[in-house]
This record gives sequence, C-alpha cells and structure tokens, in this order.
Amino acid sequence: MRNAHAVADVRAAEQALMAGLPPGALMQRAAAGLAAVCAGLLPRVYGARVVVLAGSGDNGGDALYAGARLARRGARVVAVAAGTRLHEGGGGALRAAGGLLTGPDDQGLQATMHAADLVLDGLLGIGGRGGLREPQATLAALAAAARGGGTTVVAVDLPSGVDADTGEVTGAAVSADVTVTFGTWKAGLLIDPGAAHAGLAHLVDIGLAPHLPAPAAAAYGAADVAALLPRPDRESDKYRRGVLGIVAGSDRFTGAAALAVGGALRGGAGMVRLVTAPAAAAVVRQHWPEAVITVTGEDGGEIAAAGRVQAWLAGPGMGTDEPARSRLAAVLATDLPVLVDADGLTLVAREPELVAGRPAATLLTPHAGELARLLRADPAAVTARRAEHARAAAGAFGCSVLLKGSTTVIAPADGGPLLVNPTGTGWLATAGTGDVLAGLAGALLAQGLEAGEAAAAAAYLHGISARYAAGGAGGHPGGEAPIGAGDVIGALPEAIGAVSGA
Repeated sequence: MRNAHAVADVRAAEQALMAGLPPGALMQRAAAGLAAVCAGLLPRVYGARVVVLAGSGDNGGDALYAGARLARRGARVVAVAAGTRLHEGGGGALRAAGGLLTGPDDQGLQATMHAADLVLDGLLGIGGRGGLREPQATLAALAAAARGGGTTVVAVDLPSGVDADTGEVTGAAVSADVTVTFGTWKAGLLIDPGAAHAGLAHLVDIGLAPHLPAPAAAAYGAADVAALLPRPDRESDKYRRGVLGIVAGSDRFTGAAALAVGGALRGGAGMVRLVTAPAAAAVVRQHWPEAVITVTGEDGGEIAAAGRVQAWLAGPGMGTDEPARSRLAAVLATDLPVLVDADGLTLVAREPELVAGRPAATLLTPHAGELARLLRADPAAVTARRAEHARAAAGAFGCSVLLKGSTTVIAPADGGPLLVNPTGTGWLATAGTGDVLAGLAGALLAQGLEAGEAAAAAAYLHGISARYAAGGAGGHPGGEAPIGAGDVIGALPEAIGAVSGA
C-alpha cells in the first residue's frame, strides 16, 4: 500500500527527524537517493549531460547535491539558478565537483537542455501552490520541449506546479518521466491531474516513518486487495457467498441491468436478485440465466417481493420517474448496505434526504458530472480538485463516495484516509463500464466488505480487468486493443485470480 501524508505532517516529521541528526544530514539522504535513481536512468553516468533546474528552496538543494554526486562520477552538470537565491551548500558542492552554474537568461540554455540526457526539476517543493511563475514557467516549457526530443525529465519530490495535497494543477507545471519523492508518498502523486504529471514515481526512504501520523490518502496494491477478497470454503453455499439485490434497467435501458448483473456474478456474488422492467428482464435472461428476476409492475411491492439479500445496488438505467424513486426509497429504507449509482444519484441529488441518517452503509459512485449535481458545483472544478469534492460529498451526505474518472478516489463516510485507485486505464472510457463497476462493488458489499474497502477493491479489479481485456497484461500479442464493457466482465475472473495470487 502506498500511504500518502499531508504537507503539514511531512514538515512536522522532517523537523522531528532533523532534531536528532547533524545539520544537513537529511538533505544528503535525499540527494543520495535522488542521484542513485538518476544514475540508473542514464546509459552511463560518465560523460552524461545533466541540467539541474534549481529553485531557492530545499528541493533546489536536493537537486544541486544530487547533481554534485553525478558530477563527481564524471557527468557534465549545468545548474540553472531559477529562484531569488541559490541553495548555498548545494551550489558550493556542485561547483566543487566541477559543475557549472548559469541563470534562466542564458542565451544558450535552450540548446543545452535539448542536448541534455537528463533534466532535474528542483524548481519548487511540496509547499508550492498555484501555477509556476516566471522564470520557472519558461524553464518548465523548455523542459517539456527537451522531453519531447528524448531528454528524460526527473522531478524532485513532486513535479513543480502540482499541489502536493490535492494533485491540482492550476497553471504551468512540469511534466516528468520520473518523480523521486522522499520519506512518504504525497497525495498529489496519486491523484490526477498531478499523477499524470509525475510519470513513474520512486519513493526514497529517508527515515521519516517513525515521525509520521496516520496517512491522508492511500493507494491499494495487489496484495492489499487480495487480503480483502472473500474466498469460498468447503462449507460455502450460494447464500453464504453473498446475495446482492439489484434495481437496474428499464424498457429503454436494457443493457445496464445485464452489465450490472454480470459485474456482480463475475465479482463473486453467490446469487443476484434483480428487480427490473420486462424488456430488461428478457435481455438479462439471455445473458445471465442464473439471475433471479422480479419484474416491475404497478403494485410497488417489488423490493419486498425480491427476497432476502445481503446488500443492494440501485440505479443503473432504472429511470428517474416516480416508480423508480419509490423503489430507491424502499431500498434505502432497509437496514442493509446500499450502493447508489447512475439514475439513483440523480434522484438523490433531487432529494438528499433519501440517504440522510441511514443506519447502514451507503456508497455513492458518481462520475464528475454526477458529483457536481450532488454538490451543485462546477464539473470542471470537481475534475480539477477530485479529492476535495469527494470528501465534501462524503461529509454532506454521510455516505462513502467513489468518484470515478482518470483517477478513481474513494472518500470514506467516517472521514478516514482517502483511497486512491492506481489501476485505471483510458480503455474504461466506454459506455457501460460504470455499470460493471457498480455490480462488482455491490457484490463485494454483499460478501461483507466495508463500503470503502468494497469500493477500493472493486476499482482496483475493474482497472486490472480492463487492462487484461485490452491486452495490456499480455492478452494480445499486438498490443492493447479497444474494448467494451462486456469484455471487462469477461476478464474479471482472470484479474481476480491474478490479484489473489499476488
């Protein structure tokens, strides 16, 4: 698991650690780890051309000391002083090692950066807020141009211009191939758009762990998900495996029900009880004859008639008319865990009191547009500040919230650490995959996982399944290929097997 800490907690931990170390020792630890990663990225260190973009803060010092270590191994290092001042110790170390210092107004700087094998971004540290100003913005643009020409860009601790706590990018920012972060992960490295700027991230241990509090965010790994997944034993039967009730589909949207049921069954549910319209029921019977179906009618008693379940999923394609609203209200009136998705979210946005004060767990699974409606916010703002808005919704509705998107984030109802999914892929941007995710997460709820755990495990498996389906895990010798939601369902058993064996 990748645990990420807030900037304030990182600063406090650094101060506590430095109190027991000789002056400068912590920076030297960081610089040694940074230099080692950079050396591994170069074909060879001797003769390599390295440019250090050095701001006036500690990240600039880390970069300069790392540059000095590379220079002592024969690299040709040029440092660009981009701040109001240069870190004195780091600058001195670089000069002593044979490195050169220049400024952002150097007329030959563009050519120097294009000719470089590696550029180190030490412009701003984790305390930076907002987009880069000049001359840092111009230097970031030069780094981007050099990267386009084949130069490797390495960010020090965090790409400059990315908010360390939120991943927000509000202006000019560095896009790195690799980010070397120190002591602990930062949420901005895990959450888009910051994660997209970070490239491949490496964590260098500098001894902060004993001084850090509980994390602000965490990203599950395969072993973490494997530990959560229920495994049937010799005494298991379909009821003990977890029975999920699903309210989904309509005469117009028949596929949503089939996809949600498929996600649930391939996600391990022992049984699915579906409440749906006649046309959708016919489609589901063709694809999933094992589903137990209650067809909607005019008496309004379908939820009670469906039979006993361990959790409910309500929303995909079910409509937003009064009968749909009544079914959702009936589901939410139970004392069972409930996942609300799609049309169900539209109904909750209209009538938030539907989920208020529920005694059992409620999981909302919106995309950015749906969350914007729930919060009456701007969708662009939700996309830019995903963590902030997911937490706001969790607090406002008293529910766990899974915000879908380029980075899926889960805000637990109890205000615990934000959970971030690292397995997302652009191949999931196709119709119906959200219905599959809802079915999968609902199945995990029915099998006894807590809402946040079910959401995080489902998002992880969903992403892995998409990669398998698209060929990213070796399924297609020619590389990745377009997929549909049904392909994700088909790949779920393989993905679960792979994760379970991790």
